[in-house]
Amino acid sequence: MAAPVTIKVSSRSPRKPIKRLPANIEITDATTVQDVKDRLGAQAGINPERLGLSDPEKKRLLSDRKALVSQHKEIMAGREIIVRDLGPQASWTTVFIIEYLGPILIHLSFLAIRPYVYSNAGPLSTSQYLSMAMIVLHFLKREYETLFVHRFSLATMPVFNIFKNSAHYWFLSGLNLAYWIYSPTSYTAKSSGAMDYLNMAGLVLYVFGELANLHAHVVLSKLRKPGGTERGIPKGFGFGAVTCPNYSFEMVAWTGIALVTKSWSTVLFGLAAYAQMRTWAQKKETALRALSDKYDKKRNGIIPGPWRKM
Repeated sequence: MAAPVTIKVSSRSPRKPIKRLPANIEITDATTVQDVKDRLGAQAGINPERLGLSDPEKKRLLSDRKALVSQHKEIMAGREIIVRDLGPQASWTTVFIIEYLGPILIHLSFLAIRPYVYSNAGPLSTSQYLSMAMIVLHFLKREYETLFVHRFSLATMPVFNIFKNSAHYWFLSGLNLAYWIYSPTSYTAKSSGAMDYLNMAGLVLYVFGELANLHAHVVLSKLRKPGGTERGIPKGFGFGAVTCPNYSFEMVAWTGIALVTKSWSTVLFGLAAYAQMRTWAQKKETALRALSDKYDKKRNGIIPGPWRKM
């Protein structure tokens, strides 16, 4: 093992300097980013997960907590590491559970509150019941994946994200969908009591999309060991056509829901979701290209086809 190296510690908090932060820290060739955060947090008397570390040149956050500090060229060249207080943190699991719980509770609550929301509410139609079941099951699946499938490279995110993410899901896929879908004047309410062709087509797309999306998430989870931060190149059904088939299948499922709900509010949510997922897919493609020369570069992030370059 090489001799320890002394690294200067500089505070760059967006609010105020971190008190009792040491001026220097010694690292070895076995010291990880998490090791530095733990030691600085202990000395400064602050939760280490609140500390964000970055290099002095590009000011890029060191997101891989298990990466070796000695392998970050910018840090070793300047013998300096930048530290800032990221504010109160919450686990990714906590944030996801809360944001997905909202739509589940909101849609189910309309079974009881419809008479107080609409005049002449009347009973729900077959399409409305089916819409509710599809939306609730979609978010229950997400809760299951959060607890038992997903493996997060980052331990925490800012507590503020709970409110930001929840606003998106609770309003757009919760209140927005529920109010229009379960209205007694909606097209869905006026549909026949039996399953029509649009309902059946929507249900087929929904089941395929949800199962294929789950399969893609399982493939992605197997690229990382429990508690690990390593990256891998995903392969399998869908991954040869686009960067993020999990997003593609998500859109297939929501297309199925849109056919059943027959509501512009579902289309609005789908477009907003697509816009966000397209940004994530572009970042994922950039990360995968930087990961290995053996990666089969994709032209498309979500929608298969030769017409869209990443």
